[in-house]
Amino acid sequence: MIRLLLLASIAIYTTAANAADKMNVLFIAADDMNCDLSVYGQSQVKTPNLERLAKMGVRFDSANCQQPLCGPSRASLMTGLRPDTLDMHTLAHELRKKNPDVVTLGQLFKNNGYFSYRSGKIYHYGNPSMIGTDANDDPATWTERNNPAGIDKTRENEILNFGPNKGLGISMAVWDPVSKDEEHTDGMVASDVIEQINKHKDKPFFLAAGFFNPHCPYVAPKRYFDMYPLESISMPDLDEAKADLEDVPPMAIGRDSKNWPYYFPDITVEEARRCKQAYYACNSFIDAQVGRLLDALEENDLMEKTIIVFWSDHGYFLGEKGLWYKRKAFERSARMPMIVAAPGLTKGGVSKKPVELLDLYPTLADLCGLEAPENLEGASLRPLLENPANPKWTKPAVTQVWHNRNSWGYSLRTERWRYTEWLEGKAGRELYDHENDSNEVTNLADKAEHAELIAKLSTQLKAFQNLSANKLPGEKKKKQKK
Repeated sequence: MIRLLLLASIAIYTTAANAADKMNVLFIAADDMNCDLSVYGQSQVKTPNLERLAKMGVRFDSANCQQPLCGPSRASLMTGLRPDTLDMHTLAHELRKKNPDVVTLGQLFKNNGYFSYRSGKIYHYGNPSMIGTDANDDPATWTERNNPAGIDKTRENEILNFGPNKGLGISMAVWDPVSKDEEHTDGMVASDVIEQINKHKDKPFFLAAGFFNPHCPYVAPKRYFDMYPLESISMPDLDEAKADLEDVPPMAIGRDSKNWPYYFPDITVEEARRCKQAYYACNSFIDAQVGRLLDALEENDLMEKTIIVFWSDHGYFLGEKGLWYKRKAFERSARMPMIVAAPGLTKGGVSKKPVELLDLYPTLADLCGLEAPENLEGASLRPLLENPANPKWTKPAVTQVWHNRNSWGYSLRTERWRYTEWLEGKAGRELYDHENDSNEVTNLADKAEHAELIAKLSTQLKAFQNLSANKLPGEKKKKQKK
């Protein structure tokens, strides 16, 4: 009997010790957030809490999405597989339909004894139409989940829409109510995740805080709007913007050219300025929620045992080149903020190496000592978290754009160059030198002096191209081991 009690005590102690040794994960997502942030050097847009997070870890300056569209980008990140592998290129809810055996990131943690929890948007949600529902969520990913809905959903009739009255999911629309953060969906998400931190602080957790802002409609409490007086918001000159597009293949801006500028017909510069003001306000609103989450970790003495990841699903245009929204292969659409803070690794680091959103899955599995599926298509960021300038990191980043069977392309990002092919080059190519042209004003693809470079980059890109003029989505699948 004594021996049995002793063995039981050892088992309990061992289980408790193993739980104590496991690293937690706080997984923070923003929606449609570009790098117009003070943490990325745009001092106008105030993000002190993201700056605080960056001092705790590594800021990735060349982080790239797999596809600049919410649904496939998020599915790719959560599976560590490219959109072509998943056969997902649209906003359709088809992750499990097409990939029934896939092991998602949160599911991996759940399978390894973690409390896996989501509040808000991690997989695709229509905004605001699907707020408060499970939308395109994957139940197998989570132990539990929650779908708050604030006044940005319950009072959406008060939102001012400058564009056609075709819904708010893709709109030029703003609202600045006099309100508390916690009255908004994203404030509720932060409060909910804080409650989970307090509740589960003594056992390993994977907590996902999925914020909807700054996705349109651009809604935040008025005090965040007040941080950005309209007269302080500058807009790109439209004549210069139009000139920027003269050397761009038509397919690169096919969705935007009909009603250029600003995507919708008859949007004025002043209306666009108000939307840009509202977008900046939303970014600062999200930053404040990030601060609340960091405070909760500190108050529970969890900073030294929690890996914190902040990411957005892709970048965003705010009038540059006369463009708005995402779904483009330009840097401004493919690049987004990504910060990883891991206890014991680099603090206050900046990496300029090209990385991808799908690198997050193998990174978190690596840092937490979990056995990931064998066929993940990203790579662990541990080498860059140890040395942000690690010379051995030579992997390029690849972003694809898919509109329909006749309109798609792939873009490859190296440390210096962005190279893009539309329909394997049949519909045009783009080459931008980011050492001298960070705004991608001059397309060098037709310059004879770059022919050898283009041939080299094209060969690199072909390794990632699973579509062709004769092969379209749906023809080839890869299986993922559990």
